[in-house]
Amino acid sequence: MTIKGILIPIGGNEDKGLGKDENYTLDFIQEGILSRVVREAGSVDAPIVIIPTASQIPDKVGKNYIQAFQKLGCTRINVLNIRTKKEANAAVNLRLLEEAGIIMFSGGDQSRITRIIGESEMKAILVRKYHEEPVVIAGTSAGAMAMSDEMIAGGKSTEAMFKGGIRMGKGLGLIPGLIIDSHFIQRGRFNRIAEATAMHPQLLGVGLAEDTGIIIRHGNDCQVIGSGMVIFFDPSHLTHNNAAVLPEGTPMSMANLTVHILANSDHFRISDRKITVLPVDAPWE
Repeated sequence: MTIKGILIPIGGNEDKGLGKDENYTLDFIQEGILSRVVREAGSVDAPIVIIPTASQIPDKVGKNYIQAFQKLGCTRINVLNIRTKKEANAAVNLRLLEEAGIIMFSGGDQSRITRIIGESEMKAILVRKYHEEPVVIAGTSAGAMAMSDEMIAGGKSTEAMFKGGIRMGKGLGLIPGLIIDSHFIQRGRFNRIAEATAMHPQLLGVGLAEDTGIIIRHGNDCQVIGSGMVIFFDPSHLTHNNAAVLPEGTPMSMANLTVHILANSDHFRISDRKITVLPVDAPWE
């Protein structure tokens, strides 16, 4: 079955149009990631639901996204501050989710998203809408990481690649073939994705820089958007991987891990790992 929805995982700290200069605001409206989110939905009239469940300051986060989407001309915006499993199953919240054309997950703690929304009516609606409707589901930072099935739940980059240096958990399972990490360049998280892919070599690792994301169409075709880079880790051709046999705390080793560094408008296809790189002299989309 063809997946009708669109996923847009974002690496965090995306431009929200808060600059006061007129040219800055124009750039945000024409080229910013949130502008692309709205354009992928087809109209500024698409109902938007913001879910700041991951955040410890959900009121402030929700307000910032309302202001950002309003600058883009959107008016049908609701914030669902889901803090309990009961709220994730509440009829009034589920109705708003059913009507949404854009669903935006904020940053924070990805495990809070899965603990509260995982195995709820809200998750069931998310999965169904993603497969059956042309909905846009976007998530930044923790909201991006929670989209996968195997999810990085924690662990410092400095401790990664010593077996057990990262913690894995179950995400929302919207895109089961990926493991996603955020703030990738800025926080030096190469080791985290490397260990995650060593633990799950059948999956593709994706490291998202800040203010950078990918548009995933049909659950397969990825297009890079934003101002930074996306790093793809392909472990499918590993010739050495000792993750399964080492004791906890032992340095790990891998050989023939394939790494691709892509930027704005480059494309990557998950199914066959095909890359289409934007020519150097071509304009950005």
